Amino acid sequence: MTHCPWCNNTAVKPYLHVKDDFLSQEEFDIFECPHCHLLFTDPRPAPSKISAYYESKEYYSHQENKSGFIPKIYEAVKKVNLQHKVSLALDDLPVGHLLDIGCGVADFLIQAKQAGWTVQGIEPSQQARTIASQRSNLHPLMPSEAHTLADASFDVITLWHVLEHIDDLHAQISDFVRLLKPGGRLVLALPNFKSFDARYYGAKWAAWDVPRHLNHFCQESLLDILTPSGFQLKKVEKLRWDAYYISFLSEKYLHHRLPLLRGAFVGLRSNLKALSSAQYSSRVYVFNKA
Repeated sequence: MTHCPWCNNTAVKPYLHVKDDFLSQEEFDIFECPHCHLLFTDPRPAPSKISAYYESKEYYSHQENKSGFIPKIYEAVKKVNLQHKVSLALDDLPVGHLLDIGCGVADFLIQAKQAGWTVQGIEPSQQARTIASQRSNLHPLMPSEAHTLADASFDVITLWHVLEHIDDLHAQISDFVRLLKPGGRLVLALPNFKSFDARYYGAKWAAWDVPRHLNHFCQESLLDILTPSGFQLKKVEKLRWDAYYISFLSEKYLHHRLPLLRGAFVGLRSNLKALSSAQYSSRVYVFNKA
């Protein structure tokens, strides 16, 4: 790709060369668009081939009944994070209709439903949709079925570490505009490449996660992309636990001994640095639709 996937600017600049340490061991480039501030992965796998890059038993977001010490820690932290996410996204709103895009096995949807919300999910993984249906009877839709949802039918749309996986940003943002009610809320949780842990690990930062992460956002790029569509940024929050998990994975990719301990130390440093900079490893951006 020789142009920005959002604004089509051809004057893009090399930013970083990164290896897929998680699965394929293939190498990719990350480019920066100086016009809209988006970073993007190149080459981008064709939509028909991208699913192969998710086919791993260690892809925790789509797995259930995991065994082993690290997955159990992941699950324990996830339970704490879920309540925090519900609070961030919904606590100041009256109950209504919520759509979670990239809902995985429906963990967030189940929590939101228990809080009184009417919920719907969208999920590309057949395995995850099956697990979600068995666990919750919520039956997430495939992305190709999003057109069946009525216009202006949701009060809140959430994407928890999902927008970075989306190939066609224009189509996705058009769906946000169509599906959200006037005054509705859009909640985006995203990795932050301006965080301390991102700078510390460089090309080995696990949250680059190429090529599954096709796009890499910062606050400036989100404003450039969403403001013209009528979205206004209301607040920015943080997910503190993500720094520890991403640092642990980064230490694994570096083949260091005691990756859990070393990752905990770097994650703590990242969170402490972010107390003054606000550049947490993961940030949650809350937008309102005009």
